[in-house]
Amino acid sequence: MNNKAIGLFDSGVGGLTVLKALLHVLPQENYIYLGDTARLPYGTKSKETIIRYALQCTEKLMENDLKMLVVACNTVSSVALPSIKEKYPAIEIIGVVEPGAEAACNTTKNNHIAVLGTQSTIQGKAYDKAIMAKNPHAVVTGKACPLFVGMAEEGITQGFLAEEMAKHYLNDILLQENKPDTMVLGCTHFPLLKNAIQNVVGNSIQLVDSAQTTALKVLACLQENNALAENNVPFMHFLTTDDIAKFKAVGEPFLGISLDKSPVELVDL
Repeated sequence: MNNKAIGLFDSGVGGLTVLKALLHVLPQENYIYLGDTARLPYGTKSKETIIRYALQCTEKLMENDLKMLVVACNTVSSVALPSIKEKYPAIEIIGVVEPGAEAACNTTKNNHIAVLGTQSTIQGKAYDKAIMAKNPHAVVTGKACPLFVGMAEEGITQGFLAEEMAKHYLNDILLQENKPDTMVLGCTHFPLLKNAIQNVVGNSIQLVDSAQTTALKVLACLQENNALAENNVPFMHFLTTDDIAKFKAVGEPFLGISLDKSPVELVDL
């Protein structure tokens, strides 16, 4: 049981930042990652479509007899997590919103938290609800930054263009009289733009990476359930719904290691 794989999925390659964080704290585990690259982005789609896609991704991963499922997508975690948990009550399922919200509440000193995400994540207000549940005195400012997703996938993550786009999205927040002291990177693509965002907002605002906080949540959950892998030779297996070569090329910067020799399987959902 302990050596069964942990499954992860995202609309594309952004969730590989979560896998990267998991590999740092849990290198001995087995992982199966599904990127639904044929149908990205999820962030601009309707709630009904996101739920349907999320259930299809989950069903595909469940064919592998997992010990845990990580929803490595803020949009799906914001919109479809209850539907996934309702359909699969027998397995531990962790999203990225709750860990990110908890870390933000632990970080803020002035109770003003900004959340950057896709349109669906911000409109769904899942972060607002999670943060307010932990800190009723918090003020949450949400900001949809949809172009950050494409920029991350195109490798435009640092320098003039990245910082100008960050200014475009964040200047109104920074001009507030009581500006936030904590900012949640509420999309798994956004950690690639972390340096550019930090340069724009300055050191007075702490950035919270939901990928890192999710990995720590997974670690704690496995420890609590005595479910850590034992005497295991770890493996990673990747599934994608579109071009394998493109998945490897675009995904490498997110994962931080070469995918040249990694097994990547083309699947149909």
